[in-house]
Amino acid sequence: MTPKGERSRGAGLEERITGALVGAAVGDALGGPVEGYSPDQILQRHGGRVHGVVGPWAGDDWRTARPLAPYHKGDGHVTDDTLMTHALVRVYARVRDHLDAYAIAGHLVPDLMTRPRWIPELEAEALPLQRIFLAEKWLVARLHYGHADPREAGTGNIVNCGAAMYMAPVGLVNAANPAAAYAEALDVAGAHQSSYGREAAGVLAAAVAAACAPGATADSVVAACLSLAKDGTRTAIEKVCEAAGRCTDFESALGPLRQAVEPYDTVGPDYRNPSLGARRPSRLHAIEELPVALGMLTVARGDYRQAVLGAVNYGRDCDSIATMAGALAGALGSPVPEDWAKTVAEASRLDLWEPARTLTGVTREIFARDVRRRRAHERAFAEMGGPGCSD
Repeated sequence: MTPKGERSRGAGLEERITGALVGAAVGDALGGPVEGYSPDQILQRHGGRVHGVVGPWAGDDWRTARPLAPYHKGDGHVTDDTLMTHALVRVYARVRDHLDAYAIAGHLVPDLMTRPRWIPELEAEALPLQRIFLAEKWLVARLHYGHADPREAGTGNIVNCGAAMYMAPVGLVNAANPAAAYAEALDVAGAHQSSYGREAAGVLAAAVAAACAPGATADSVVAACLSLAKDGTRTAIEKVCEAAGRCTDFESALGPLRQAVEPYDTVGPDYRNPSLGARRPSRLHAIEELPVALGMLTVARGDYRQAVLGAVNYGRDCDSIATMAGALAGALGSPVPEDWAKTVAEASRLDLWEPARTLTGVTREIFARDVRRRRAHERAFAEMGGPGCSD
């Protein structure tokens, strides 16, 4: 049996991309129905920890809960995390090169506004714009209607995980090159987020890229993040992963990981009643989701099932935490349980594997183009008296 955290050595590019994208979608679907609740509330509601796909929190009354909940969260339905991830893959498929903030304005925003798609939580075809959260609608308001500079459009939005939750494709396109993934994601996310929300997008992309490297482990992914992350994001990751290293399983990690991230999280103890300082720009704070996802990956030693279940049972914004943990474990090569993936694909009426096939082809094209650009630069530099071209 392959030890946890070591499977990545034999996984190929397509396997990693498939694992990351399918793994993210499955994590998203598992976390959706318990999003916003605490571990204790989840335990009481389900008579134990969640160990797979579950139904809506309010059961058959999901349409009228809180007092109106039009989204069918649960029963294997993916949420906006996956809708945005797949939309970004489609942008890569159109551009077929590295992306920047202008690609978000020119391609992602029209995709959200003009192309109806099946929305699992609405159980209907609709524009993605009609499902995404207000922090994502900001993209349309600022770029399409406000005509803001795409590189600065994220300024003024609430600072949350909205950009980080769909940045896995950036990491995959830059597989095994965390620094390049970080730089590209910061540019892309500038259209959507600022401050530590934008920083988290860069670090999540770097983490996915690092997870793709042959021989990568949960520890090497965290090390790559710490080498690039800035300000409160870096400190939060460090403290949460230190706490994770002292835990034996996700059950023992639920309390310690929350305690470790709490000083850096602006939302406060009651997730549904955010504190006064919630989601405001800061160099001292971090989103909660990314450090906790890395913490659960550390506790699980890269194992997909345990990392995702830890993220789901953590509660709070657990669909996004599980999306990130699932992408990272999948990129490491830890297999996504087939029964989970099949259930989510069928319930969401989505082909979870097609975006992976598309992105794999695009990634190979981009890498070949990168090599040609690098060779041209080397030749030009050599003609100026620099070192000769590499072989």
